[in-house]
Amino acid sequence: MELPKHGYTLCAGWGERTITGAMIIPFAGEMGGRDAGSGALDVRDAPGRSDRAATVTGALAVVGLGPGGPAHRTRAAEDAVRDAQVVLGYQAYLAACADLTGPHQSVVPSGIRAEQQRVDDAVRAAAGGARVALVSSGDAGIYGMASLALTTAAALAPERRPAVRVVPGITAAVAAAALLGAPLARDFACLTLSDLLAPWEAVETRLRAVAAADLVLALYNPRSRDRSWQLGRACDVLAEYRPGHTPVGLVTNAGRDSEQVELTTLATLDAAKVGMHTVVIVGGATTRRLGDWLVTARSLGRQP
Repeated sequence: MELPKHGYTLCAGWGERTITGAMIIPFAGEMGGRDAGSGALDVRDAPGRSDRAATVTGALAVVGLGPGGPAHRTRAAEDAVRDAQVVLGYQAYLAACADLTGPHQSVVPSGIRAEQQRVDDAVRAAAGGARVALVSSGDAGIYGMASLALTTAAALAPERRPAVRVVPGITAAVAAAALLGAPLARDFACLTLSDLLAPWEAVETRLRAVAAADLVLALYNPRSRDRSWQLGRACDVLAEYRPGHTPVGLVTNAGRDSEQVELTTLATLDAAKVGMHTVVIVGGATTRRLGDWLVTARSLGRQP
């Protein structure tokens, strides 16, 4: 998908890092003065912003868009994006909510690795008086932007800190589990195999703890072009604790047009079929394959 072309003012930053020379937001009638050169509104001239100690009137919503298309978005998430004056996110996430944005909003795309920049820009815009939506896929509080956003906002002085709320979304593990049946019916854990923010030794230590506890396991970020060995290593570790016939479900692009679901086992899992958009769900001792379903017993020690 391509981003909608509404003639937005696309800013790479706010405050000292702005490329427009001003904190400009193209929406009408709510926040005060206009920039003489562009006709867009300038939040530096907003009512109540005459000094840095003025009460902050802006707000930041950190929004989880769900795993895929509009069918799995919550109404609260849609309302938060529609109501925002500034919408920021990774380019692919903005494309996923393009039907919610319009010419009255400023849409600010950024690259996949620019998380801190996105958060800084979002918090600065909200502190400047704007209603801001920072979007993530899935749930923003699960491997998403909520942690960074709250930490960044908390670092501001109270008189400069905007209101921040987290709008929940359907996370990939839940969407994948629904397609597989009911593999998460009892206790389970989510674990990312990405070692970008943690050394692999720490990831493997947690993996072993989950495997030993016999928790059903949902693996995020299992494999990518630059991280091709971690999933194989994870399967080797799991095989030390679980038999080869342990049921495994592979769900790729859950909730999207290219959605794929495959049932396999721990011993026969083909890592070549797994990518960054795949969630791998590994069953526990009470998980069984019932036809096309994976079902975990609700009671420990009993069959489903």
